Amino acid sequence: MLAETICSAVSAAGLGIAAVTAYRKRFLTATRIAAYSLVPVGLVLTGVVEWVAGIAFKPSVWLGFGVLGLSWLLFMTTRAIERRSGTTRAERKAARAAGRNEAVAPGASAPSLGAGGGGGPAATAAKPQSKPRKKQEAAASGDDFSDIEAILKKHGI
Repeated sequence: MLAETICSAVSAAGLGIAAVTAYRKRFLTATRIAAYSLVPVGLVLTGVVEWVAGIAFKPSVWLGFGVLGLSWLLFMTTRAIERRSGTTRAERKAARAAGRNEAVAPGASAPSLGAGGGGGPAATAAKPQSKPRKKQEAAASGDDFSDIEAILKKHGI
């Protein structure tokens, strides 16, 4: 009841200011002030003010806002830690994909052609590279920087 009275008083004061502004021949500004001053009455008539007043005094609603705030805080903390580590999800995903589908063997100077179906040069070229790949997989289990090394070698660095 008090909120509705306050909103009505604010709207009446705003309409009074709009009338004075229109009297000074500033019609565009007066129209804008009148529009802003009618908003509180519109909120009262639609029931938004009563709804907000009902929410403001319920402990369960404040508990819900607290849970939402905690959720936001946790999300922002994880984002900050992720940024501080210097890698994004896309970079980590690309590094994993590079480790699985490595186009260039670590000792090769040209891209490998992949596992073809025939007995041509691609099949014979793939056989000698099987030993270095096994060595690389053995080193990958013990070395934390194998993904980074694979990316650097892929780019010729």
